[in-house]
Amino acid sequence: MFIQPLVPAGHSLVLSFLLAAAPILTTLVLMGVLRRPAWQATLGGLIVGVIMALGVWGLPVSLALASISNGVIFSFLPVMWIALSALFLFNIAMESGRFDAFRQWIITHLPNDRRIMLVVLGFCFSAALEGVAGFGTPVAITSALLIMLGFPALEALTYVLIFNSAPVAFGGLGIPITVLASITGLPADTLGATIGHQIAPFAFFIPFYVMVLYAGWSTLRQIWPVLVVASGSFALTLVVVSSWVTYSLTNVLSSCISLLATIAFLKIWQPTPDPAHAIDDRILQQAPRKAGDWNGPHWQGWIPWITVVLVVIVWDSLHIAKIGAMPIHWPGLDHQVFISLYQKPYAAVWNFEPLGTGTAILVSALLTALFTRLAPRRIWAALVTTARQGWLAVVTVALTIGLAFLMNYSGMTYTLGYAVASTGVLFPFVSVFLGWIAVFLTGSDTSGNALFGNLQVAAAHQLSLDPVVFASANSSGGVMGKMISPQNITTGVAVTSLKGQEGVVLARTFKHSLFLTICLGVMVAVQQFIMR
Repeated sequence: MFIQPLVPAGHSLVLSFLLAAAPILTTLVLMGVLRRPAWQATLGGLIVGVIMALGVWGLPVSLALASISNGVIFSFLPVMWIALSALFLFNIAMESGRFDAFRQWIITHLPNDRRIMLVVLGFCFSAALEGVAGFGTPVAITSALLIMLGFPALEALTYVLIFNSAPVAFGGLGIPITVLASITGLPADTLGATIGHQIAPFAFFIPFYVMVLYAGWSTLRQIWPVLVVASGSFALTLVVVSSWVTYSLTNVLSSCISLLATIAFLKIWQPTPDPAHAIDDRILQQAPRKAGDWNGPHWQGWIPWITVVLVVIVWDSLHIAKIGAMPIHWPGLDHQVFISLYQKPYAAVWNFEPLGTGTAILVSALLTALFTRLAPRRIWAALVTTARQGWLAVVTVALTIGLAFLMNYSGMTYTLGYAVASTGVLFPFVSVFLGWIAVFLTGSDTSGNALFGNLQVAAAHQLSLDPVVFASANSSGGVMGKMISPQNITTGVAVTSLKGQEGVVLARTFKHSLFLTICLGVMVAVQQFIMR
């Protein structure tokens, strides 16, 4: 059995921390500074990770290969299965003309103002998609819609990535919190309520923040009422549902109420028309990019999205994902590593779920094709387009999660966590960066909670701090890392003209991710030392 060393580099925690961070720093520099495509950046990070794991942490080659292969398979199912199924749904909507119908519905029923479009689609609609899919697909679908409405691709993707941070902690019907509770042994409802209190101020603040980035401070005087309605209804519902109803429905209800409240409010109030932010007349009259003209009722543009929300909720309620599910103990890796930090063997179990969320979304796509009477050749065309859009994202995500698993089983991840937990009185401030790092690596708040949730609790006990606050901080911190995750960015660019320019996107979002994470650190410190 391989015993993970916590301080392998000359008994120096600082040096060990820097070497453990080298794969992450390599990926960030290659993407954000040298502007290399995401697959090249993550490949570079994986190469550095292998060198560190074998040469510094002393991980045997067989275990290194087993951990990487485990991560690669996990990236296929469930991660990219969900993402590709959602992209297939998007392409079914495109081929059937319903995506253009949705564009026409938006143009017809919302003010001719790109700022309003950005709030309704980038914040409210994207959050609803995050509630059922996640893994970058809300970013891809929403940014594609904004591009069809005349937004430059880089602007659309950047702003949706920042917006997408608000609903992540409760995404996928609350699965990140379910996993966090199972890992830490803390009550899921208590964790959900605490995370709701941590995230709610940011859910309210982020629409104002993005609007200033997009249109400047002066725009707040013109559209602040709709910002208050959109962000206020989302944040208020988030707190109420997570605290007194159920964490699993928090994101779905918050986003739906925010979307409905905002659209209803715009029926009785609209900003003063501003030609600088009006949609170009050529965009208003443009024909669909695929499937010919759409001459039917515009409300049919909602069919794909209502279908997927209902199917996923029913799927979860009936526990269909558990049918045929089985745990597979990874050969040559399961219980072959001893976690020094936790003093226990490291399990390596891949949960095979053939009827998981990805399959539910695939069923939604096929039902959408049935409801819209889409011809088989059009369904095949959507499938081919999905494969063309998604193959590079599959490669990138496989490399990214392969690196994450390698860092986990070699002990590099735990060295990072041990170093951060050793900051003592500063731990309440920096603990959010553990979640931030975990989600950067895995692209998933669920995986980030599984990775560092226990560490946060152990450190909190050592420092006589509230374990619920810091387990929650892990999930909330991960939310802010979502916008810089190679996985999230790569899936987001899949349907835009930005393929190969993931580094440009990362450079645009990194400073916002860092700023919001620091603000969250202050919030957690206040929650621990002032509010308790």
